[in-house]
This record gives sequence, C-alpha cells and structure tokens, in this order.
Amino acid sequence: MRALLFAGQGSQRQGMGAEVLDAFPEHCALADDILGLSVRELCLHGGDRLRLTRYAQPALFTVHALTYLAGREEQGEPDVVAGHSLGEFNALMVAGVLDFAGGLRLVAERGRLMGEADGGAMAAVLGAGLTEVERALAASGREDVEVANDNSATQVVISGTAAGVSAVTALLTAGDPAIRCVPLPVSAAFHSREMAPAARRFAAVLAETPLAPPRLPVISNVTARPYPPGEPVAALLGRQIRSRVRWTETMEHLLDSGVDEVTEIGRGRTLTGFWREAAATRRTSAAPARATPTTAPAAPAAPAVQAAPAAPVATTASAAGLGSARFREVYRSRYAYVAGSMFQGIASTDLVVRMAGAGLFGFFGTGGLPLSGIRAALDDIGRRLPPGAPYGMNLLHDMTDSAGERATVDLFLRHGVRYVEAAAFTRVTAPLVLFRAKGAHRDPGGRPVAVNQVLAKVSRPEVARQFLAPPPPELLDRLRAEGALTAEEAAAAAVLPVASDLCVESDSGGHTDGGVALALLPTFVRLRDRAAAAEDGEPVRVGAAGGIGTPEAAAACFLLGADFVLTGSVNQCSPQAGTSDAVKDLLAGLDVQDVTYAPAGDLFELGSRVQVVRRGTLFPARANQLYELYRRHARLEDIDARTLATLERGCFGRPLAEVWDRTARHYRDTGRPEVVHDAERDPKRRMALVFKWYFAESSRAALTGAKENSANFQVHCGPAMGAFNRLVEGTELESWRRRDVDAIADLLMTGAAEVLAAAR
Repeated sequence: MRALLFAGQGSQRQGMGAEVLDAFPEHCALADDILGLSVRELCLHGGDRLRLTRYAQPALFTVHALTYLAGREEQGEPDVVAGHSLGEFNALMVAGVLDFAGGLRLVAERGRLMGEADGGAMAAVLGAGLTEVERALAASGREDVEVANDNSATQVVISGTAAGVSAVTALLTAGDPAIRCVPLPVSAAFHSREMAPAARRFAAVLAETPLAPPRLPVISNVTARPYPPGEPVAALLGRQIRSRVRWTETMEHLLDSGVDEVTEIGRGRTLTGFWREAAATRRTSAAPARATPTTAPAAPAAPAVQAAPAAPVATTASAAGLGSARFREVYRSRYAYVAGSMFQGIASTDLVVRMAGAGLFGFFGTGGLPLSGIRAALDDIGRRLPPGAPYGMNLLHDMTDSAGERATVDLFLRHGVRYVEAAAFTRVTAPLVLFRAKGAHRDPGGRPVAVNQVLAKVSRPEVARQFLAPPPPELLDRLRAEGALTAEEAAAAAVLPVASDLCVESDSGGHTDGGVALALLPTFVRLRDRAAAAEDGEPVRVGAAGGIGTPEAAAACFLLGADFVLTGSVNQCSPQAGTSDAVKDLLAGLDVQDVTYAPAGDLFELGSRVQVVRRGTLFPARANQLYELYRRHARLEDIDARTLATLERGCFGRPLAEVWDRTARHYRDTGRPEVVHDAERDPKRRMALVFKWYFAESSRAALTGAKENSANFQVHCGPAMGAFNRLVEGTELESWRRRDVDAIADLLMTGAAEVLAAAR
C-alpha cells in the first residue's frame, strides 16, 4: 500500500521546477493569470520573493502539482495522500477535491492572509518529542506558546510570541543538553492561536469555493485521520491554518492502515525521514513481543480446505457440502453460492425472487438507480417473497454522493434488509457502519452478535484489513451522538468486524483491478486468519468472485480455501436478468477472448477502466477514442473538424451542441445546476460531460435493446461468460432462454463437487 506525501513551506528554493515547468505550458499560463505574475520566473529566479509566504506558497503548490502530474502515469495512483501544512492542498488536488486552478487560487489567498500576519516566532525543537515539549510548556507557565507541528518522535515545532518562544526554548535546552532549538526564519506564529483572524477570513473564502468529496483517503493535518465521508472538506480545512500539524500521528495512522511505501514530492525528502523514523519506532516497540515466546502470536493456521465428497459421482447433496456450513446457515441457502449484483438492476427483482424460490441467495443490483427505483424494487420483492425470505441488496459506494449512500442505508433499514453486498468501497464509511451496527447486541453469554450481514467485495489487502477490523471509533461515536445508534448497538459493534463476509474479487466484468484469483484468494484467507478483530465473535468468511463460469473454476476456489463463491457475468445471460434480449443474444455467442477493457463512464476523468464485451459492438474502440481526445485536448473546440464530425455521426448520432444541451438539462432537472455552471466556466469539464453522455447513452441502449444503436452497446462482462458458453455448447442450456439463474447455480456447484471427487 503506497502513500503519496507532499512537503510544505520551507522546501522552496530558487530554481525549483526547472524539470517540469516547461512540460506544462497550459498549466503555467493558467497560473500566470491567477497570480498576475510569471510563475516560471518566480520559481526559477524569484530570489528573495521566495522567502515571503505570499509568493512561496503558490510557487510550491504549482511545482508540486506539476511534479505529481509528470509522474502520475508511471507511478500510478496512490492508495492514500497526505501533505504537510501547505502540502495538504496538493494532496486534496490528487484526491479530486479541487482542480489545479481551484487549488492555486486557494493557496494564493492562504499565502496572502498568512503573509499579512505580523509578529510572533517559531522554533524547531530537535531531539525531543511531543511529551517532553508539552511538559516544558506547562512548566514555563507561558500561555502565548503552543505546539505548531508534531513532526516526529524527535522533532517538534513551537509557535507563539517572540518572548514566549525564547523562554520555552531556553527552558528546553537547559533541561537537556542533547536538545537543540533552531529559530525558524518566519514573520508570524503559524499554526497557533495567533493565526485565528487569518483562519476566519480563509474559512469565508472556503465557504464560497466548490470542494468535491475526496475520491481517495486524504489525511487531515488537524485530525491525523482521513477527511470523514459525508462531511464538508471546508470544515476541517478552515481550521488548518491555526491548528497543530499532527504529522507523527499521521505517520502512525498510515502504518496502522497498512502503508508500506511512501513517495514524497518536495525537496530534501524530509517527510520520508519522518516516515522512516515512525516505522523504525514501530518496529522497535514491537520487537520485544515478537522475541518473547510466551507473547508471540501463534502462527496462522493453514487454510481449511473442504474435504472432497466420498461419492465418485456428484449429487446435489454433495454439492451442498462444499464451502462453509455456517455461510449456508446464515444466508439460508442450500449452496455456499451467491448470485452477485449487477449495475442498474441487471441483477433484477426477478433474479432475486427466482433464487430465493430455489433455496438460493441473490443480491439485487442497485448501482446507478435513483432512490425511487431502489424503493420500488424493495416493494416488489416484499410483495413477491414470503416474510423473512432471504435476499440481499447491493450498496455501491459513490465517493461523490455520501448523502445518497446514507439515504440508501436508511431505506434498507426501514424495509428490514438484513444482507448487503458492499462494492467499490476504498474505505469504511459511516452509512456502511450504521447498517452493520444497527441491532447489534450481546447475547446471554456476553458474545457480540450482529443482526445485519455485510458481504464486502474487495480486491486489495489494505481495503480488506478495514473490513476485517471493527469500525473506526470516531464513526461509531458520531452515529451514536446523532441518535442513529444506541449505546448498546455501538458497544457491541465496536468489537465486531465491519464485514461478516469478504468476497475476493479477481478479474471480472465491469470495474476490476484485474487481479488473479490464485494470488488473491490465499492471501486474503491468511489476512482473515491473522485478524484479531473477530476474536469475540464469528470469524469472517472469505469467498471468491471473478472468472467463475465453469465447475472447474468453482472447484479451484473451494480448493484454495473459499467459504463460498459468487457469480456475476454468467447470470446476465439468463431469463431473469434485467437487460435486453438483444444483449442476451450477444452474450450467448461470446467466447473467452471476446471481452476487453474500456474507460469507465462514472470515473472517466480519472482514466479508470471496465471490462466489457468487444464482439459485435464498437463501444470499446469509441470509448477509448473519446478518452484519448479528452486526455490530449483542453476543450472541444481544439479537436479538428473532421474528428468532431466523425464523433457526431458515430458515437453521438447528433450535433455535440445538442448533446451539451441535453446534458445541461439533465443536471438542472435533477437539482444539480452547479455542475452546469462549473462546466460552462471550465471547457475541459464541459468536454468531459459531453463525452460521458456517450457512456450513459450506450448503457441505456444496451439495457433497452435499441437495435438501431447496437453498434454502441456498452455491456460489462468478463471472460467467465465465454467459458460458460463453451461449457453448455450442445446442451439444453445453450439457449439463454433455458438458463435460469438457479439452473446455472446447480450446474456449477454439482459440477464442482464432481471435479473435486474425481481429484481424490
């Protein structure tokens, strides 16, 4: 797991950015307009101006932003970002909270406000930690000095009046000759109460600035924890100027989260040094426990492999013995098998009801549906299934809509939903914790019990660790404070893992990390076995998904230690799937090589990719062309006329001006006029929205079976579909009209039992 760290003020130098400024002429021109001066001249020949806060901060932000952009393609996206003081603004840019221009405007104003503050002093205390410094502050009796930066176990920065800083540094050095205090060349007491007026003025600026929710974790200097989902970024960011930079705690949080690699952007690699010091301290403190046999953790047990049935020929009974008996009990399913959700209700109410009627379990696909559509699905399922019949609902995480996620969970709880498939989560969120914790209690024997089950689809170890651990205490505290949880529910949930089940998602249809099941599944089983979170409750069950289209694939998953298997692609070519007959005809003719990768419409600007059908549709080629055009151009008007005409004829089937009119009307009609307003001011954003219309339209065409637009069908699918087609070739299931979802489950599970029996 990799963290990207951005240095703050103090790392500036004349000549910085020489290697990147010329590579981004459009960004530099934009910076010149915003700052009213040449940013290239400032960075390369700024001289004494770079010592002034009002110039140093925008110059550093620009160089660090361009350095990140220059290395982004080679290094890939980090798992978490953090920045020291000013560097936090670069971290927020990486996470999509603000773009380059918006970030630079904020930083320029921040530098101006901080630069106007006068009086005060700062000093770096070297060779002492936070406890020693706070002890000296208390002993001094000075209320005009405070800790500004807690950088590491051996470096703390104090800030306050000049007289106060002088008195405290004298006390520190007199008490311990190994401690050194170095005055810092600043004109004001940054990150102290002296900055309160500047902080208030900056908070007013933030209140007028559009800030998106982070699309990946950003560690706040104020709390040393990620910005909380569902809360405005400005609330914490506005406090940063006058609050302590909790960098030691930030490093500890990264270590606790599983970060094992950091990349620093900034001169001198100071932050890398702080990281190494924190990691070394962690290793040293842990060494005695590892060295003492009586306290060393037991070696993880080898994954339990389900014994193959004794019968030489598989039967339904032997298939029912595969995987975890407890999984079958909890999900009230005759197989350790789940039909997973699919986007926009392709995993339909018909699918869920059919599975339940066959004694099996399925999840309804809520992704992409409005709340009214999810409510209608719940009402339909409630009418068609007997009370208490088991079924589940998908909860697809959307980093841009935490309010929608909370509203969906509230809807689930009102309808008595007890099973949720959590997908696309990169971190645990408050709504997800609310669902898991609601109804949690202690049984008569004192053991914690969860009423609600969370099956979390994961493909990365650092995400799995979050689901294997109990909820973050701050989330439980917040939910309890707002009255969403009782004290009993919060206390019981505090010792239960967030997930009841982990589903290891390898290469699959739709969004996928392209992971390999042979590598992922054993790794996640070991993570589960080592997790201490479930000591007092039920162990988390680990299942497998992705590429399961044959009995052999299912058998391999059970042999690798899976407690259950989950299928997706194969179920969308069934009578119960909520996609069109035209798409099902297409899917039934696929082979394993007939899928490929294309840009994802929902994360288009980020370059994220999905696995889709390529046979019989031009969608992959056209989608990739749109992304390349977006990547190379700043606005639609920069694209040559011939290419634009080709797009209008092929992709869009109408003039691009009409596409924009329809797009703008959609956002206004759905209560989001600010999206249109921003796009009209930002040509790059407008181009992205126009191109994303194609992705939405290509999905609609596939779902409705618009044959006149079949060349643009967007169908998420993995190679399991082709493998299943070859399996059933020449049998009654060759026709998709006979492929009921329960028949697919029976074929795969009884076949898996037969494979394992033959291998004995």
